[in-house]
Amino acid sequence: MNKKFFSYKMPQNLIFLVDILALFLLYFYKDGFDQFILISGILLTLIIYISNFLLFKTSSGDHYIFLIMTMLVSIGIIMIYRINPTFGFRQITWFGVGITTFFLFYTIIKNINGWENWIKAYIGLSLILFVSTLILGTRIKGATNWIKIGGFTFQPAEIIKILFIFFLAAYYSGKKKIGNVYIFLGIVYSYIGFLFIQRDLGAAMIFYFVFMTIFYIFEEDRKLIYYNIAGAGIIGVLSYFLVHHVRVRVITWIDPWSYIDDKGYQITQSLFAIASGGFFGTGIGLGHPEFIPEVHTDFIFSAICEEMGIFGGIGVIMLFFILVYRGFKIVLAQHNKFFKIIALGMTTMLGFQAFIIIGGVIKMIPLTGVTLPFVSYGGSSLVASFVALGILQVASEEIEIEEEEQNG
Repeated sequence: MNKKFFSYKMPQNLIFLVDILALFLLYFYKDGFDQFILISGILLTLIIYISNFLLFKTSSGDHYIFLIMTMLVSIGIIMIYRINPTFGFRQITWFGVGITTFFLFYTIIKNINGWENWIKAYIGLSLILFVSTLILGTRIKGATNWIKIGGFTFQPAEIIKILFIFFLAAYYSGKKKIGNVYIFLGIVYSYIGFLFIQRDLGAAMIFYFVFMTIFYIFEEDRKLIYYNIAGAGIIGVLSYFLVHHVRVRVITWIDPWSYIDDKGYQITQSLFAIASGGFFGTGIGLGHPEFIPEVHTDFIFSAICEEMGIFGGIGVIMLFFILVYRGFKIVLAQHNKFFKIIALGMTTMLGFQAFIIIGGVIKMIPLTGVTLPFVSYGGSSLVASFVALGILQVASEEIEIEEEEQNG
């Protein structure tokens, strides 16, 4: 295993070369020696190699999802470091925290049984976090979804996303139910309702898409599926006319050019950046992603397209496609119903989140303020994505065991 791991054929070495090449480009762009680049390069490389080595030693599951994540994080850190070296170094620190969280949750989920029996705990913890957000939350970019404690800020919705998937999996696999399906639906829509109150429309969309995916596959009453789709359409239309925040997002999506000096400034600058990059990009450090407000969080994909080109953006999209493919492969091979639903929920959560923000910055759908998983700057989002990946890693291990038994 160790010899195989350190072989030149291993994908970790390709990631290492990409990181070194990008950091060298940043070094020349900075016009002089920057110790942060040297420290960042060494730190990033060590984290990648040590974490992959630990995964080889501890898990018999799917190692490709971890490699895909490593590549996405590397691209994100390179781009964030180019935009703001301080943010780039912080992101490497959060990467280290995320890796620790990955192995922590991998160990906890793997070694504790009976997760399907704690449905009331998932609901209760979610309710506490929602109420805490409403009471202690701080409004940022129009949404009250952040809690500040001293100098530390985090988004409770990132934790609630994980709890929500556990709640759905517990309902459809556990022996202890919470009444009939209408009570279940009432709880589901209370989650989405809280997010609407906070004006966190991006998170509300992710919750709904994840719920409908699991609901469509595992709900036996097929009429309820059509009722929920129709109800969501009605709620969407009413939201446009009754909620100013929703109406602004739709208007700037349809015609951002009429509001280029105000509400449409971000999306128009995003489109300018993507167009100026062309197929091959301007080169790292040679574009102007700083023209886009909040480029290191919501619009990191636009910055990648500007300096790495449309082909670079397609590469990021393909990495997410492969991640979703590997996740679905885990779902199909998993025989434990609870972990089957968990794997489906984590996979669709990451996939839909990527679709929502990429679709928003290219004006395919209305823009909502969510981060691009593993790529955008942000501590709570990155750590939550690592939690999801750690849980998905546990769900993947049965695949290897079953394959070995079949081959044996």
